[in-house]
Amino acid sequence: MLVLLREGEKTPTEIIEHFNFSLPALSTHLRILSNAGLVKERKEGRNRIYSVNRDAMREMIEFLDEFWGSQLNGLKKHVEGKKTRKGRR
Repeated sequence: MLVLLREGEKTPTEIIEHFNFSLPALSTHLRILSNAGLVKERKEGRNRIYSVNRDAMREMIEFLDEFWGSQLNGLKKHVEGKKTRKGRR
């Protein structure tokens, strides 16, 4: 859903076309993403328009980069340590 909204603003009707679940289920997902601050919602007449909150997404990406960067570095050291120990046998 976030990838879809990254392309631009969408109404629930436009979003639901890409998924195989009900409109109430979509509303639940959008509410959760909105409450998490990842999606912005605005009203235009009777319609609700959804878009990605780019600032929040940027923060999340930075967090994940830091998190996975340290995790992957630890894994790399572990794997390289095993290779070194195998080579000594």
